[in-house]
Amino acid sequence: MYRVVDDFLQDWAYESEATLKLLSQMTPQSLQQKVIPEGRSLGRLAWHLVLTLPEMLNRTGLGIKGPAESADIPETVQEIIEAYRQAAKEVSQQINKKWKDSDLLEEIDMYGEKWKKGKVLLSLILHQTHHRAQMTVLMRQAGLKVPGIYGPSREEWQEMKMPPME
Repeated sequence: MYRVVDDFLQDWAYESEATLKLLSQMTPQSLQQKVIPEGRSLGRLAWHLVLTLPEMLNRTGLGIKGPAESADIPETVQEIIEAYRQAAKEVSQQINKKWKDSDLLEEIDMYGEKWKKGKVLLSLILHQTHHRAQMTVLMRQAGLKVPGIYGPSREEWQEMKMPPME
């Protein structure tokens, strides 16, 4: 749980850039990639990350602008990237402007439970990290280059002329 706004903002700067790095590797053809026919596609997961920013944070009283929860997946990768970029930027701006450290201890209703705002912020980052990991599997299946986020990816190890870690 976050207790200091600046700690979240520093983590969010890294995490949102990491998400953009991942999204930028997608291709139009890869948006349909699935592990199983009834599973979520790469495009659906990417769009879910966009939709979650206003959906989750607006429950806290913030006013993050973004597509409606029912919005269809855009047809282009660039539209997904731009929607994410705008919403992620608003997350930083609004939290920086509207919240102070003591606000992170305030309890609010989240999905029928009482969560502190600091827990909401941690959950937002963990949720995004979880889905990015799912996306990397689909990206590999689609033959895309997977960028390193918390360390070099297989491709980045090879570019450094080093054997990939097992």
